[in-house]
Amino acid sequence: MGKRVMGGILALYRQRWQLIGRLIGLRPAEYDVGVERNIPVTMPDGVSLMTDHYYPKAAGKFPTILMRSVYGRGKEAILPVSVFMQFLCRLGAQRGYHVICQTARGRHDSGGDFEPFVDARRDGLATLDWIARQPWFDGSVGMVGGSYLAYVQWAVAVDAPPYLKALVPLLITSRVRETIFQDGAVSLDTALRWVRVLELMAMKGKIPEWKIIYQLTDTAMDADLNEAMNHLPLIEADVPAVGKPVDYYRTWLVRPDPSDPRWQEVDFSEAPPQAEMPIHLMGGWYDIFLRGMLQDYEAMRAAGRQPYLTIGPWTHPNVAAYITGIRESLIWIDAHLKGDKTRLRKQPVSIYVMGANEWRDMDDWPPPSRPTRYYLHARRWLSTDAPEAESSPDHYRYDPANPTPSLHGPLIMNPTGPADNRHLEVRPDVLTYSTPALEAPVEIIGPVKAELYVRSSLMYTDFFARLCDVDPGGRSVNVCDGLFRVEPGKGEPQPDGSLRVEVDMWATAHRFKRGHRIRVLVASGAHPRWSRNLGMGESLATGTKMACADQMVYHDSAHPSAVVLPVVGS
Repeated sequence: MGKRVMGGILALYRQRWQLIGRLIGLRPAEYDVGVERNIPVTMPDGVSLMTDHYYPKAAGKFPTILMRSVYGRGKEAILPVSVFMQFLCRLGAQRGYHVICQTARGRHDSGGDFEPFVDARRDGLATLDWIARQPWFDGSVGMVGGSYLAYVQWAVAVDAPPYLKALVPLLITSRVRETIFQDGAVSLDTALRWVRVLELMAMKGKIPEWKIIYQLTDTAMDADLNEAMNHLPLIEADVPAVGKPVDYYRTWLVRPDPSDPRWQEVDFSEAPPQAEMPIHLMGGWYDIFLRGMLQDYEAMRAAGRQPYLTIGPWTHPNVAAYITGIRESLIWIDAHLKGDKTRLRKQPVSIYVMGANEWRDMDDWPPPSRPTRYYLHARRWLSTDAPEAESSPDHYRYDPANPTPSLHGPLIMNPTGPADNRHLEVRPDVLTYSTPALEAPVEIIGPVKAELYVRSSLMYTDFFARLCDVDPGGRSVNVCDGLFRVEPGKGEPQPDGSLRVEVDMWATAHRFKRGHRIRVLVASGAHPRWSRNLGMGESLATGTKMACADQMVYHDSAHPSAVVLPVVGS
């Protein structure tokens, strides 16, 4: 009995790669895998980037998959990253690809100095040139990967060598500056968490690895970053976040202007409309890069291109997103490097409709819809009926010393995604407006916006709007949201001195079920997702003075505040 059990366990172990591939929907593995580790690939300036080469143990030539990572690739990386990257490389090599996995400049065992984004194009093109000179090269390369591993794909997409034949950027945008500075504010949570991840991972070999892994957990990150998120001035928040000044973080904050040469160098927003290879964009409704990714898609469509687009109910760190990404990446690479298009779906766009809990394939994004205004009313009602001729505005006070907090939503790390908003909605600096229980489902697919008529005691302030789905039990779950930063010259002044602002609440696909209610939340902050508005108009980097803002939100016929929903179907 014991021998049979052990024999079964051994057989399962030998078949582990086949079983894993089957579980995530990959085609069967075909080859045993060989590995050549720690190859120094020399850049034009003499710096060597350490690279691993996974290959099928078989005669003949095979196409190549390239991945470039700031998080490491093998034993030099922390254990979870090391296991995952080696897993990805083996999956590709087993299915007939040379897989090249490289650690980026200045990270782990690669030479040179690290500054995020800066050398992505130069080093990426040099690595592609190195691949093209290898005796095993068959003339075709594709790039895959998520987050930073997707950003480096956009970095080489323009004027790429003709042998770069397919890209699959997962959970990223070509517009990196617009992710760090969103809507005139600093994406503080995203910036500080990512800096902390990079700096902690770079400590391998200097402190025990278990300590690094623990400090990267959600619990430890939240506890250690609380002081940093609330620190002023923001330019010094790196010290409580990681224990030392971080040059690249400070460079970001002192150079917020998108026309600054440093940002221009790392902005690849010209790549989507100009890139010539087939591209499959993948994102999540709760991903911090969603808005930029959809802008990339729209730029490609305006240029006459037809990329594939997949959007799931995912957050940035969602495991399901990466599992789907592995499967879809291999299908895309097979189609364009091996000519096997049998597994490509027929329609280029596939989105997950939350609430309905189903995938929908379609020809384009966004699909046809009816822009439908749900107006804010007195007594905190929300309705498609026009507001009354006279209705007193609602009031609240926003105090940057006690800022309205962000609650989940699109963030780079946990806690992120959907959450129950009830304990946020009872704050005195938050207004909510809700429909009655719906008599029929309401389905929305596309961009959402809020048109708010407001007044503030300050010239510098914010207005935040969030769309929520309230179930019959009262649970209020965020669907999408956005922020508008008011400053002189922004917004539409009205004759009575009020201001009309239009809040981009990003895009979504969601069904509000029968018996549920649609709710809009209005506030003047979502800190630290967006850095709090101090109210004084000082520099984002160095401001420390604060002032409270007395806010008014109008909802009468002369000031028809509303949320505009892209309603589809009957």
